Amino acid sequence: MSFSKISLECSRYLDEVLESRRSIRSFKPEIPSKEIVKDILRAGILAPYASMASDKDFRRFVVVSRDSPITPKIAELVRKRAAAVYQKLNGEMQRNAALKDKAQRFAKRLDTVSKEGIPAIGTAPYFVVVAERRGFPPVAQQSLAHCLQNMWLKATSMRLGFQLISITAEMALDKDFCDLLGIPFGEFELNGCALGYPAVEPTSASRPDVDEVTRWV
Repeated sequence: MSFSKISLECSRYLDEVLESRRSIRSFKPEIPSKEIVKDILRAGILAPYASMASDKDFRRFVVVSRDSPITPKIAELVRKRAAAVYQKLNGEMQRNAALKDKAQRFAKRLDTVSKEGIPAIGTAPYFVVVAERRGFPPVAQQSLAHCLQNMWLKATSMRLGFQLISITAEMALDKDFCDLLGIPFGEFELNGCALGYPAVEPTSASRPDVDEVTRWV
């Protein structure tokens, strides 16, 4: 669809999707079809990118199904990485009181993941890893954020649940993880998400009125 054909009706539909977007943390056993997942990946491909790489090789996806034989290995590698990040952060917090005040909640979350893993990896039908080629300036994570937002909105429009798995960003430093997924180590930044049908209806979100947070100059 060209920009000139975008209608007010399309805009209203987009508003509905934006207002319906939620983070889903529990999923039904039902597995979405590959075609549905591919539609979500196409939305990710359409997101902007900043790398100077070829326009054919700036972004890659790895879709890991719940029943894949590598899923338990991925879950364990993620757990170990979270433990390593927690140990490093905990040491820094012991030396820096200001950091401790700011990072305590995040550190607690890392500690939980290091012990229990990420429930969605193994319970959600799909764990999707998105790889963005590194370039200069180093803004691959910004591009990944655009990509995942597109995917999240597309998933929402298709009544699918989406959970951002932010620890995936740390897995770019794990050669075993990259090798397992066939991602060239050291060449890409990573992020990821879980996809599936939501097990429960998400609650409504609270947001401030735009007039309360906007200053016109």
